Amino acid sequence: MALAAASSSSAILRSVASHDLSAPKINSFRWLDQQMILPASSNVINGQCRVKPIFSDQKRSQAMIPFAATVAAPEILGKGESEVPDDYDQLAKDLEVASPLEITDRALKKFGNDIAIAFSGAEDVALIEYARLTGRPFRVFSLDTGRLNPETYAFFDAVEKHYGIHIEYAFPDSVEVQALVRNKGLFSFYEDGHQECCRIRKVRPLRKALKGLRAWITGQRKDQSPGTRAKIPVVQVDPTFEGMDGGVGSLVKWNPVANMDSLDVWNFLRAMNVPVNSLHSQGYVSIGCEPCTRPVLPGQHEREGRWWWEDSKAKECGLHKGNIKQEEVLEEVNGNGNGNGNGNGAAHTSGNAALTDIFNSQNVVSLNRTGIENLAKLENRADPWLVVLYAPWCRFCQAMEGSYDELAEKLVGSGIKVGKFRADGEQKKFAQQELLLGSFPTILFFPKNSPNPIKYLSDKRDVESLMAFVSTLQ
Repeated sequence: MALAAASSSSAILRSVASHDLSAPKINSFRWLDQQMILPASSNVINGQCRVKPIFSDQKRSQAMIPFAATVAAPEILGKGESEVPDDYDQLAKDLEVASPLEITDRALKKFGNDIAIAFSGAEDVALIEYARLTGRPFRVFSLDTGRLNPETYAFFDAVEKHYGIHIEYAFPDSVEVQALVRNKGLFSFYEDGHQECCRIRKVRPLRKALKGLRAWITGQRKDQSPGTRAKIPVVQVDPTFEGMDGGVGSLVKWNPVANMDSLDVWNFLRAMNVPVNSLHSQGYVSIGCEPCTRPVLPGQHEREGRWWWEDSKAKECGLHKGNIKQEEVLEEVNGNGNGNGNGNGAAHTSGNAALTDIFNSQNVVSLNRTGIENLAKLENRADPWLVVLYAPWCRFCQAMEGSYDELAEKLVGSGIKVGKFRADGEQKKFAQQELLLGSFPTILFFPKNSPNPIKYLSDKRDVESLMAFVSTLQ
């Protein structure tokens, strides 16, 4: 697909690359000692360099061709630095202490016309600014899921005007979206997990887009998601997607800001006076689709504003699925990637027999269908019960196993019984209709003198939070 392309005049002094690439990281800015002299063809407005896009003479409608297509680009882009295979593990080590500007320059220099910046409409606008500072041509693309905030669409427009570029958008397949909405409604992700919707609206369009590239640049940072991004390198062979050459290892993934933290990024954005999404001023930090994004409170981690009804340590939409350990995506593998394994809430039709059960503490009572039915029917129970509705393949259930078993141990002798009921497969429909099952895990408290169970609504499943829930109800 003809990606959005932005190019600085080739006459811009390469001092940006040679002099400033080794500059200290953010929070320690070092300006050029020599004056940058711009050619007459460059546009400078109010001190802002306006670079002309490579395809600036094209109309937008002409540029919107399938993303995976290849387009003859000006000679300045070429095919990249070298076709010799690289040791990207070693390159990642070599660049571990490099500045984001140096890493970005290295990526653009090496892959030329076959690399693009993935722009989500959030603080990753820093990637576009770093690309501009290298003085090299660059491309920008974004995924329009159809469910973004109005502020994000306005931000896209502001970025295009600020940099003089046309962002090329990839869209989900309309037939797939229509089938999902007609079959499951507009907000099915609140009930059975976000993976299915993200797979249709984000992952598959991205996969198609990346087939037209040899490398891409992302805004991933180690501090963004404690459970999935803590060890990302600055460059790697993409573990999930394929590039234009096809096959494993055909796509390289660059993460120039991996070692920056949020404060570093924002200091940089303010210093360079670039446009930012207005949602940031409303408490939003990590920004995605409108129904799945909310502001965070002071002290909350930024990813707590995404898919807040799910496990806080495994929040990936699938674009960076390679960050999650293989065993954590077992459900998707079992579903063959065709929609059967759609996150916390999907019922598996194969592989269950080989799965090891969880919540096996001697203090947790395993309830069968008859047991849970009897418990639900009782109006006056001898003891209150805390019961988790789970599926052993669900990574969110697996993540809370330790805290739930510890809670059961703490409640020994308290008069509260702790149980579990496996609610996937044939039991799922019953659990949804009779036991308030929404997504896995669902935690219910059955009071001693009340017929109706009380559902635990928080996504915090640590021992202290669960204990507070029980203590207020017993």
